[in-house]
Amino acid sequence: MANQKERTKQSSTPVELEAETPSEEVEETPVSEEERPKSPLDEVMSQAERAYAAYMDAERQVAKAYHENEVQVAKAYKRAEQQTSRAYEVKVAQAMKDRDEALAKAAKARENVLARAEEAFRSAEEAASRAYESTITEAASVREENIGKAWKVRDDTIEQAWQIYSKIAR
Repeated sequence: MANQKERTKQSSTPVELEAETPSEEVEETPVSEEERPKSPLDEVMSQAERAYAAYMDAERQVAKAYHENEVQVAKAYKRAEQQTSRAYEVKVAQAMKDRDEALAKAAKARENVLARAEEAFRSAEEAASRAYESTITEAASVREENIGKAWKVRDDTIEQAWQIYSKIAR
């Protein structure tokens, strides 16, 4: 490609045409490139140069389009990444809120259960205390009654013994 470019540059330089002049000298007037007749080769080379320039321009445009596409893809990726990050953060925050609510609910349920258990314990303790007091009172009453009976039996037995002794001693 570079060789072709160099060849194109070389061939596009003005070609000096040597006109055959008779022995008499003809005064040459400078002719501009535009006025100079072009050969078919010059025209083909000129077309090739324009085509090559158009090709290079198209190649630059394609490269620019690829670069712009790459930038757009990168931006789209960043947007998607940010959206995903935001969605993740929202889900994490919601999960944390749900967890905190569940823990609070469980703690409240635990407190309720503990309160009911404490109440049941106090009720059972009071019932046991009443039963204990009742049993103690009843046992004390039975003991006093039995002691009273035992004292009566003792007193009766001693009196009988004294009556027997007094009948003997008389």
